Amino acid sequence: MSSHGLVPPALFLCVGVLYDRHQTRLVGYYGGSVSTMPNLPTISFSSTLANMSSPGTSSFLGEFLISVGAFQRNSLVATLAVLGMILGAAYSLWLYNRAVSGNFKPDFLHKFSDPNGREVSIFLPFLVGGATVR
Repeated sequence: MSSHGLVPPALFLCVGVLYDRHQTRLVGYYGGSVSTMPNLPTISFSSTLANMSSPGTSSFLGEFLISVGAFQRNSLVATLAVLGMILGAAYSLWLYNRAVSGNFKPDFLHKFSDPNGREVSIFLPFLVGGATVR
């Protein structure tokens, strides 16, 4: 439960920082942002890994234990749940790749700056909590 309260807000903060800089929500315009602001994609990637329940993150332990218990109870439902987790992880990686990598689009994006000290201090508790296994 604590992971659910830490990881999605970190992802929403990443989107909020991007929107605050560029005033658009169109993902296609953000391509190549890693070349102009390298710290935000790093924060976003660590949050994406925690969202995917990668080993070593706070989400992994809960998802693993729930999957093991579900397989013991009903393997069909557990298989569908694991398939949903795999599709969710694939979508997270696809969206991250689309928003960060790709061709740089200076025609659409104007202000390029990494998160400032205030924004990093807001991100820090979410990153530490999302990357810590409890």
